[in-house]
Amino acid sequence: MSAAEPAPVPLPPRTGVVGGGRMGAGIAHALLLTGSEVVLVEADAGALPAARDRVAEAVRRSAERGALADTVDDVLARLQVATSAAALAGSGLVVEAVPEDVDLKAAVFADVEAAVPADAVIATNTSSLPVTRLAAALQRPGRALGLHFFNPVPASLLVEVVVGERTAPAVVARATGWVGTLGKTPVVVRDSPGFASSRLGLALGLEAIRMVEEGVASAEDIDAAMTLGYKHPVGPLRLTDLVGLDVRLGIARHLAATLGPRFAPPDLLAEKVARGELGRKTGRGFYDWSRT
Repeated sequence: MSAAEPAPVPLPPRTGVVGGGRMGAGIAHALLLTGSEVVLVEADAGALPAARDRVAEAVRRSAERGALADTVDDVLARLQVATSAAALAGSGLVVEAVPEDVDLKAAVFADVEAAVPADAVIATNTSSLPVTRLAAALQRPGRALGLHFFNPVPASLLVEVVVGERTAPAVVARATGWVGTLGKTPVVVRDSPGFASSRLGLALGLEAIRMVEEGVASAEDIDAAMTLGYKHPVGPLRLTDLVGLDVRLGIARHLAATLGPRFAPPDLLAEKVARGELGRKTGRGFYDWSRT
């Protein structure tokens, strides 16, 4: 499935994000820069200040780069944080960015649908879970699709638009136009395990981990081979640290269950996750991030 370069489409005047972690805050930041009012929902009231701070820091960095049309205060005035999906009332687009648990995401979808208008689009930021299954939690599954943003959201130029079995064509058209307005490029893919990016990226990452496990080369040298020899902007092992070893392990297990043993995670990956070596977010993965 492919799409011509879409014409940008203005974002709805009010949008929402559910989940205030690194990805959710990044998505909220991207929406704010279009001029939209953004409601950021975080179920844990204690986590709200940190979620807001993540967005505020991203906005300040945009200002330092000269990327804001308004002042930092004006942009942040359009941000509302809340603990209930009811605050999303009036939103024309809501993106969920909660942890990769299909039951949790489906429950969020249902809560969002109860709050938003009948014509609102409900999107998931999942990197591998089936959009069609999540959409089944909705009364109007045609309004659902995947908008898979990449980390870090401000710097990434790609959004994967994932089309479920019942996603309405008009919803796909609106979503690809919105991605253009965000200053990013959409790639349109059919709902399938791992979509395009996670499936291909994981295959490379798992093989790199196996090479470390077998003593073929160090993580640094494997990454250098790909950045210098193949012009990848970042090596597969450093990228694994940035994504999170726990995230990659979860995706690998999902793809192994759906696509077969070629995606079975290496023992080294599972061992590192068990030790809490999850990558940059914990200070250690295949690299030492404690000084960054």
